[in-house]
Amino acid sequence: MSSDLEVSALAINVAIPQALRWADTRRGEAFTLTTLNVRLLPDGHLAVKAYGRPVGGGRGAYVSFPVPDKPELAALVSDAASRAGALWAAHRGLG
Repeated sequence: MSSDLEVSALAINVAIPQALRWADTRRGEAFTLTTLNVRLLPDGHLAVKAYGRPVGGGRGAYVSFPVPDKPELAALVSDAASRAGALWAAHRGLG
């Protein structure tokens, strides 16, 4: 395996369990946040943003929201990153 390969993106999407979901407002519209997008940064740290749907229904805009600093959400992000790493490590190549 070549260590000089450049990988430009490592990201996963994680469903937020119902009990951990929250609402936020953007441009006067309320959203229920249902998905986390977790990225692995080049320095090994994680970055996360939340996405969701307008409370009033419809598709709405694809707008990111900050994730609250809560231990339960931090644990979800960490667990999801570890699970994704295990899945990647166990890949079986092109099918």
